[in-house]
Amino acid sequence: MHGPGETTDTEPAAAVAGGGIVTDGGTAIDDETAIDDGTATDDAAIVDGEVIADLHTHTTASDGTLRIEEVPAAAREAGLDWVAVTDHDRIHPGIDAPVVERDGVRIVRGIELRVDAGVERLDLLGYAVRGTDPLVAEVDRLQADRQERGARMLERVEQRLGVTLDLEPRPGIGRPHIARAIDASSAPYDYDAAFEELIGDGGPCFVAREVTALDRGIELLRDACAFVGLAHPFRYRDVDAALDVARRLDAVERWYPYGRDVDVDLVDRVAASAGLLRTGGSDAHGRALGGAGLTTDTFEPIRERLPEPDDEQG
Repeated sequence: MHGPGETTDTEPAAAVAGGGIVTDGGTAIDDETAIDDGTATDDAAIVDGEVIADLHTHTTASDGTLRIEEVPAAAREAGLDWVAVTDHDRIHPGIDAPVVERDGVRIVRGIELRVDAGVERLDLLGYAVRGTDPLVAEVDRLQADRQERGARMLERVEQRLGVTLDLEPRPGIGRPHIARAIDASSAPYDYDAAFEELIGDGGPCFVAREVTALDRGIELLRDACAFVGLAHPFRYRDVDAALDVARRLDAVERWYPYGRDVDVDLVDRVAASAGLLRTGGSDAHGRALGGAGLTTDTFEPIRERLPEPDDEQG
């Protein structure tokens, strides 16, 4: 999930905003690095009212620790009525429609797609995803690359450390999985040190991965989603350039637990001038949902853009 303004796979875990490491129940910044437990103390995460919708979460389909079957219970624990599952570069295979209702919780099938904007890589959030052929083909390409990349990094780590890691390459694999496996092994590296000394960008075991071009990513998501937004604008090096990209979209993530104060008024001004929806979410990679999100009032414009849920309670 991407330090203060960094999402380009160029920083180890310890260098990101908040300086923490993802744990079970924690909140990750992206599929490559992590922040602390998602407890909202910064201006961008403060809401006036009770959070009822968390529109940015991850599961075991990418680099989260929460299984899709556990989402309804975790949502209820957090007092949420709505949760968007936005796994990295993947449409969750266990969500059968753009919006479903399970055990009284409405789950939005989403995606967080990394795109190459030229000077920087950005993350786009697509909501109420339909599995169009072009998007499915691109996701399959990205997942094949992730799996191959994961295998190459695992091989490099095992050869360098002389250990066998308890991890197999699979769809959705990312560096957090490898860092956790290193931490659990007999090697003298914890999760943080694994990023800092082994698999961080430029590290001896690092392997780069492919991402989708910006224009192609926007086109794919527009055709497949109810609406498309820019994730966590203050995590990028050039915030103004990122917000310029947001002006081309339908939405921008306004409520987000950066772990530091940011200029939320800037996001509000851009949203107002460009007619953007304002989304929000915790970016949770564990069970603790609702660290940031939307209240009943702020969710209403989003609700109007979402289709009615399929009832899966029976």
